[in-house]
Amino acid sequence: MSLKKTNSFFKVVKYFFLTDIILGLWTTLKPMFKRKKTMKWPNQKVKMSSRFRGEHALRRYEDGEERCISCKLCEAICPAQAITIEGGMKNLTQAEMFRPDSNRKTIRYDIDMTKCIYCGLCQEACPVDAIVEGSNIEYSKENHEELLYNKEKLLDNGDRWEPELWYRIQNNIMDRTKRKNLENIEN
Repeated sequence: MSLKKTNSFFKVVKYFFLTDIILGLWTTLKPMFKRKKTMKWPNQKVKMSSRFRGEHALRRYEDGEERCISCKLCEAICPAQAITIEGGMKNLTQAEMFRPDSNRKTIRYDIDMTKCIYCGLCQEACPVDAIVEGSNIEYSKENHEELLYNKEKLLDNGDRWEPELWYRIQNNIMDRTKRKNLENIEN
C-alpha cells in the first residue's frame, strides 16, 4: 500500500512541477553554455578526409600526354548525366604504337558541375585514373556558365593539383588493400 502511495506521490510531483518538460528544455539549452567550436574560415582550413570528393580534374602522364582515352565509361556510369565526351583517333608516331591506350584521344570533355552529384562513380570507372575528384571545395561562381567545365579547365585543375591527387590516389589504394586483407582474415 505504501509503495502505491509513493508512486502516486511522485507522479503528482512530476505532473505539478513539469519535470519532464524542464529536463527536455535543459537538454536543448545545455549547448548554449558550452564553448563554441567555430572555424575561422578562410584563414583556418577544415581538415578534409582523404576520401572527400570535390572539384574534378583531368590528369596527365609524366610525359605531359593526357591520360583520357575517351573510353566513355565515366559518361556511361554518371547517374546525373553531367559528363559529355567526344573522342577521335590520333596520328601515331612509331614509339606510341606499342602503348595499348595511345590510339584514341579526347576531342571534347565537358562536365556540368551543376548537375554533378559528386558520387565518385566516374573516378571509379576510369581505367587509367584520368578523371579524379580533388579536395578543392572553394569554387563558387557567380553564373551557370562558369560551372560548365571543358577539357582545358579540367586539365588545368589536374596540372595544378597533381602532387595532391597522386597522394590521394595512393592513400585510397592502400585503404582498399587493408580492407581486403581484413576481409580475408575474417573469412
